[in-house]
Amino acid sequence: MSEQIDLTLLAQSGVEALGEISSLEALEEARVKFFGDKSQLQQAQKRIPQIDPTERKEYGRQVNAARQALQESFEQAKLRVEETHWLAKIEADKPDLTLPGIRPNQLGALHPITIIAERVSQIFGQMGFQSVTGLEIETEYYNFTALNTPPGHPARDAQDTFYTDLGGDYVLRSHTSPVQIRALEEHGCPLRVMTYGKVYRNEETNARKLPFFHQMEILCVEEGIHFGHLKWTLERFIAELFGSEIEIRLRPDFFPFTEPSAEVDALCPFCKGSGCSTCGGKGWLELLGCGLVDPNVMAACKLEYPRYTGFAAGLGLERLAMIAFGIADIRELYRNDIRFLSQFEGMSYAR
Repeated sequence: MSEQIDLTLLAQSGVEALGEISSLEALEEARVKFFGDKSQLQQAQKRIPQIDPTERKEYGRQVNAARQALQESFEQAKLRVEETHWLAKIEADKPDLTLPGIRPNQLGALHPITIIAERVSQIFGQMGFQSVTGLEIETEYYNFTALNTPPGHPARDAQDTFYTDLGGDYVLRSHTSPVQIRALEEHGCPLRVMTYGKVYRNEETNARKLPFFHQMEILCVEEGIHFGHLKWTLERFIAELFGSEIEIRLRPDFFPFTEPSAEVDALCPFCKGSGCSTCGGKGWLELLGCGLVDPNVMAACKLEYPRYTGFAAGLGLERLAMIAFGIADIRELYRNDIRFLSQFEGMSYAR
């Protein structure tokens, strides 16, 4: 039988030794010495069954007391040593604030849509339009009915509109025009607002179309507004955005929520009017739809017509970006090709 271990002496000497530990290496050595398989504490634990039954309970109590004393001292030593270690590491890794900064190998850049949106907002803001926001998931009432698009209209068909599974009559908005209704309901008139955001239409994907794009909407409702005000606003806007070198045209069109309505086109900068895949062979790129607010829309907003009249326009920001930056294929904007996006590093369209 092995010699009985003095557990009181073991605990006392162990506590003293653990109190002097100052390094992670010494801490690991102490763990093995006091708690390892060959440690005196483990030997004492294994000896319990060999103790006389009348003394076994007291001996077991001494073993547990020694273990507890050593364990508490070890945990205190561990906290102390680890704190010292990490403080030293932090101090060693502390940056020298007097050194010059390190320039990243590659900087981020504003997306071309963001650049265009900032510039368009800036131009219309200078004309007195205030920014408002709207919902991307809209009810059929605000997306269609209040905008003079009654039930049964082809635009409400699922072939053109994305309907949700939320129940009721919720759709992904097909234009930013619902913001017109909400703004007029909330603020009344006179009113001059602009809104920017994502819109969704069930369309094919090609060089000039996507089922998802960004639109900027403007609305002006005041006394005595006529088509001349709209034409001047858009001509001034396009001249500010692109300069005088771009050729545009206004041609009659139809939108349920404006009357009369017009489409504004820009001469295709890629084929100069001869026809290409970007313009669909037309020689012109559609930029925006516009017109005077339809009397039925005014009535839906409970506005006094013809005392108050107004105009509205919806601009496709992707098309504007294509012309501004010479992007022949609209899909390039969303391919996340770093070679394409890096061209806009450091660029801002704001003036």
